[in-house]
Order: sequence, then structure tokens, then C-alpha cells
Amino acid sequence: MGVFAAAVREIAAVARAKTETHRHLRERIVAIALVSIVVDLVCGVLVFLFERHAPGTDVKGIGTALFFSSTQLLTVSSSMTNPLTTAGRILDVAMEAYAITVVASLAGSFGAFFHHRSMERKTHGADARH
Repeated sequence: MGVFAAAVREIAAVARAKTETHRHLRERIVAIALVSIVVDLVCGVLVFLFERHAPGTDVKGIGTALFFSSTQLLTVSSSMTNPLTTAGRILDVAMEAYAITVVASLAGSFGAFFHHRSMERKTHGADARH
């Protein structure tokens, strides 16, 4: 229970921006989330525009296009067929590159957070732990 409780305290500290390190991680996560929502919406509209008239497409409406763009950004795969148009394929590759970049950026952000938290704990002792 100790490790779980410590993890919950750290998550709460990030939400409250308890220290500069917590604030910095929160800002990075929020920025990545907001940019990703905008990218998803723009890509969904573009997928709809590019794919809706292609013969044999699964994209029949904006909802389907948003589903496709969301699954591409979240998992770099979709249960739908691959894009059929050249523009759709180029967009698909760009979405996959964006998704990989976001995962790498988040990993780097968490790595930096853990490093800075360990430095805070060494510098401030028990005060930085709670």
C-alpha cells in the first residue's frame, strides 16, 4: 500500500503543481493533450474530405473520419481499411509520426520529472517527499 499511496500523492502533487517540477510536468501534459485534441479534430476533418468519395472507403461520415483519426493517433492502427487516396495516405503517415513523437515526448517529460524529483529529494530531504 505504501508504493500505491506514494504514487497517488505524486499524482495529486502534479495536479496541484505542488513544486516547480510538478508544475512543469502538468504544463507539458496539458499542452500535449490540448495540441493532440486539435490535431485529432483537424485530421478527422481532413480524412473526411480526402476519403469520403474514394471507391470502397469506410469513411462515410465525419464520425467515421474522427474515429479513424483518433485510433491512428492513439494506437497507430485502426480496424478500418487503410486510406485509399494519396492525400489520405500522406496524412496517415503524418498522424503516425505525430503519435510516435508524442509518446517519445511524454516519455522524456516523465524521465525529466523523475530526475528532477530525485534531485529535489536529495536537496530538500523529507520536505520534498510530502
